[in-house]
Amino acid sequence: METTSTSEFEFPVIDEIKKRRSIRAFSDRAIGEEKIRSLFEAARWAPSSVNEQPWYYLYATKEQPALWQKLFKLMNDGNKLWAQHAPLLIVSLARKNYTKNGHINSTAHYDLGQANAFLSLQAVDLGLQVHQIGGYSKRDAISELNIPDMFEPGPMMAIGYPGDMTRLSEQLQSRETATRVRMQQKDYIRNQSF
Repeated sequence: METTSTSEFEFPVIDEIKKRRSIRAFSDRAIGEEKIRSLFEAARWAPSSVNEQPWYYLYATKEQPALWQKLFKLMNDGNKLWAQHAPLLIVSLARKNYTKNGHINSTAHYDLGQANAFLSLQAVDLGLQVHQIGGYSKRDAISELNIPDMFEPGPMMAIGYPGDMTRLSEQLQSRETATRVRMQQKDYIRNQSF
């Protein structure tokens, strides 16, 4: 099936969804502790299977240079090119087992994704943007950050205020200003069985 895409919103959505982007041009401007806590508060209120809340976050600001550098060094080289200016880095973690009975939580990463989405939309409301990062060494994260075996790393996140695009290479600048492209609803929903 050929998929079509669009950069236009077909139906109304909240402003935070309209304004959200995975930016690469970050300002060096520090993020205040109250705003950081607001991000994690939004994540706290995300839904999860049987209210397990299997997420955990390890974060560093540039005011903690040793820990910030430790997180930064986990990234692939391509991500380091632009993430170097982000004042806040986060490694998100999913707790693998239910706390109530020890069974494997098959929805842990899904629930973590919901918490990350809530965090991302709260960031937009605060004038920030979040770029989620899959391109990093999870194995190194586990060893360098002493992550307990009860957790599995999820995406990293670079967070900050939008910054000067001229800090980026021409290639990254063009990606930064590219039109957001999404499938149309007709390509991913149906109201009858297959």
